[in-house]
Amino acid sequence: MNLHDWIDELCDELDIELEVDEALILDLARDAAHSVERPAAPITTFLLGYAAAASDARPDEVERLAGLASGLAARWDKSPDELQHEDDDDEVEAAIVDA
Repeated sequence: MNLHDWIDELCDELDIELEVDEALILDLARDAAHSVERPAAPITTFLLGYAAAASDARPDEVERLAGLASGLAARWDKSPDELQHEDDDDEVEAAIVDA
């Protein structure tokens, strides 16, 4: 049995019909585990699911919410100076692309 089979069986067991973007959820769990701490992974994915349910689980909205959560995880343990430096790098990169 593989992960996709597990998801199908779990959805059946929970009596829900849902297409799951496994990669999106696993990427978010990885970001939370590595940037925050390991226990943040299941809590983060649970909260994403809760937020997704509140927005009728539209795929584009789930992707947007996951991006917000991933961005928060990326910023989690960074000082204001580090964040400012990243903003400066983004501005330089945008200027290069626009040129």
